[in-house]
Amino acid sequence: MDAGLYIHIPFCLKKCPYCDFYSITDTSLHPVFTDALVSEMRMTRGENLTFDTLYMGGGTPSVLDAKTIGKIIDTARESYEILPHAEITLEVNPGTVSLNKFEGYRCAGVNRINIGVQSFDPVNLHFLGRIHSGRDARAAITWAKKAGFKNMGLDLICGIPNQTKKSWLTDLKVAVEFEPQHLSCYILSFEPGTPLYRDRQEGRLKPLTDPLVCELFETTLEFLSDHGYVQYEISNFARASTGSSGLNGAECNRSRHNMKYWKFVPYVGLGPSAHSFLKPKRYWNCANVKKYIQDLEAEKLPIAGEERLSVEQVMMEAIYLGLRQTEGILIDDFDKKFGVNFKTLFEEVIADLEARGLAENSQNRCALTSKGMLYLDNVASMFI
Repeated sequence: MDAGLYIHIPFCLKKCPYCDFYSITDTSLHPVFTDALVSEMRMTRGENLTFDTLYMGGGTPSVLDAKTIGKIIDTARESYEILPHAEITLEVNPGTVSLNKFEGYRCAGVNRINIGVQSFDPVNLHFLGRIHSGRDARAAITWAKKAGFKNMGLDLICGIPNQTKKSWLTDLKVAVEFEPQHLSCYILSFEPGTPLYRDRQEGRLKPLTDPLVCELFETTLEFLSDHGYVQYEISNFARASTGSSGLNGAECNRSRHNMKYWKFVPYVGLGPSAHSFLKPKRYWNCANVKKYIQDLEAEKLPIAGEERLSVEQVMMEAIYLGLRQTEGILIDDFDKKFGVNFKTLFEEVIADLEARGLAENSQNRCALTSKGMLYLDNVASMFI
């Protein structure tokens, strides 16, 4: 697989209380940040890789206008070998866009839109601290379609305190009515350092119980399967629409960029806090916009640290990432890559997981069941 290019846009109009991604709300820094990002691209020049995805995430990339996004894409194409058919994704917050803005993004070179809906329910949106309403979300999806985007993903969140199966199904029903090519359905997590984490620790909110979260997860799998979506990773689903060719389109509707992370493909990250992976080295930028800008103005790359992964570390990450995917770990590939016998090495672990209904093991595949996916971290730790 070709490499992936990730660009972190570290700006939000307002910080969401559940989010631990690095971002700031100082919009005055947009111009100098863009200049610094252009400098970083011109200084790195692509690491002699060929790229077939460019993903602009955040933060909220859609706080930037189409002209700025166009400048970023153009500079990336000048600095890196980005293939003509590359998937170019822009993350969008419904509270920051208009029809004209979508049209501008499309003219700038964006060909895939990922909209952070999270919920259509006003109570849930208020809890999540979102700046948009359900009406805004519906409008944004409609505008994206009208602007000509034929590859669109929607993000939703379940497991919100006081959320019911009925309200979650309502969110899913509204989402699939728009027939997006891709859906990401994340279970709400309480990340250390976030306001939501502190609220839970101090008793100001009560999370849903594990059985209720499990029920919502099972509901998601059943509903989306019934409506033509194929799960290919714990939280990600691709629409299995049949086109004029008569071929199933689910694989084509996957997020090509996110597959880079799960398949251990090289990727380069630009912008504050962005991570890069060029096996066996992983390195990351400083998580501070002002320092990022200062470093690049001084013609210095803003790298904050790096690590070289041992064979054992790479093996453990390959297990974790493989178990995230519905196809699981392909045993022949794993054995060739690491010079081991997976089934012999982990015979007892595999048997235990199968007995508990957490994994399925065939001749060339070890994959988690839907129940097992809910306990991914604990299951993966059993292989260490």
